[in-house]
Amino acid sequence: MPRKAAKESVADNAAAPGGAAAVDRALSLLAAYAAGDASLGLAELAERTRLYKSTVLRLLASLMHARLIQQTSDGRYALGTEVARLHSIYAASFSLDQVVMPVLRDLVAQTGESAAYHVRQDVRLDGKADWQRLCLYRVDSPNILRDHVKAGDILPNDRGAGARVLIAFHEAGYAEMPQKDKKLLANIRAQGYCALVGDRSSELAGISAPVLKADGSLAAALTLTMPAHRYDERFVKPVLEAARRLGALVG
Repeated sequence: MPRKAAKESVADNAAAPGGAAAVDRALSLLAAYAAGDASLGLAELAERTRLYKSTVLRLLASLMHARLIQQTSDGRYALGTEVARLHSIYAASFSLDQVVMPVLRDLVAQTGESAAYHVRQDVRLDGKADWQRLCLYRVDSPNILRDHVKAGDILPNDRGAGARVLIAFHEAGYAEMPQKDKKLLANIRAQGYCALVGDRSSELAGISAPVLKADGSLAAALTLTMPAHRYDERFVKPVLEAARRLGALVG
């Protein structure tokens, strides 16, 4: 009988319901690679996946046969050429609007308020590097009383929940802010979202959360807006869940 591990492996902790354990474990080896990892040694792979080295070696044999992993000249293991081929297929077929819009629609259905996907757009103003807050995607609230913003609109980059998130979670933008502004931004970073009433307009409220890529960098701000009198703290949870969902899809 195989030895029972002292603690569950990463794959066993997150096993696919009804899936194959061996496949889960092989995939956990691929998932062990992080940004900056050109290659990993056997001990590193075993440590990150919490699998026995003997198990890792058997799984690596299959992954190398499929060209998903390749062994380097120094005996370490790097991602293989098949990963690059699959990525090129994915990149060619990837459509951001097909990823973002269903999430925005779900959020609007949950809350009854307007949801938008805001991004930083680098520009030059008066010969100087600057940025704008672009509403890239938007789904309107079914309520007649709502703010009237549409996809493609440029919004203020110094106020509003979405703008605050785009500053707080953008490393260069955060570093450049005056010290007096960093307290609010630090609080936003610490709690993982921004909820404000009357910031962009006295009649509006907003809840915004960062959409983070796999490497932790900022992709966008997911923002829910509503009239100030309809602000509800219970909306924070679905906004955070939607932002995490998008991060997994766009990262």
